[in-house]
Amino acid sequence: MKEKFKNYLEHDHQFDRVTLLGIFSLMIVITGVFGWIYEFIFYFINSGMTQFYYRGGNFLPWINIYAIGAMFIYFLTYKKRKNPFFVFFVSLITCGILEYFAGWFMYEFWDGLRCWDYNSEIWNFGNINGFVCLRSVLFFGLCSLLLMYVIVPFCFYLAKKMNRKVFLTISFTLAFIFLFDELYNLIFARILSLPRASEIYKKLGFHYIYF
Repeated sequence: MKEKFKNYLEHDHQFDRVTLLGIFSLMIVITGVFGWIYEFIFYFINSGMTQFYYRGGNFLPWINIYAIGAMFIYFLTYKKRKNPFFVFFVSLITCGILEYFAGWFMYEFWDGLRCWDYNSEIWNFGNINGFVCLRSVLFFGLCSLLLMYVIVPFCFYLAKKMNRKVFLTISFTLAFIFLFDELYNLIFARILSLPRASEIYKKLGFHYIYF
């Protein structure tokens, strides 16, 4: 295991474009699911451990901003992956900027929508307009280490060890399912007046907080 990790750090890993796209597809799925799990746990704690909340805007447990942030982190830090301090601080700053402007954009251009509001949450030291706080950016910085030193090498390992067709089929299929769920709730359901995940889950009794 140590040798595999050393190899990941010290060697440039060459993949053809389609395989690399399969790796990114798998990363998008894993990081989006990871973000959903984190928010599920955090908002349970934030409620005083009295209520569970289903976060996101989809049927499946996946939150898009975590997948977007993960891709930013990968492209900004992959070539500097030997330096975990660089990975941590660049990711902390990048994700902080992404979170702030994503929150600000939705609030300003989407009828005052707030999908998160650090003004009313626990552990909100360093809160700026409710869009970003110290706890959130520190968490993203720590998660960048998990991404670059566990998730990315794991995806590389699968791409190398699995049968190429099997790997691509699994990666693309999973990504298609999650992204179709996202597009359905974000676009198709609105245009075609179809039931969205938030409407269905609320009828089922979930404490649903949507994006």
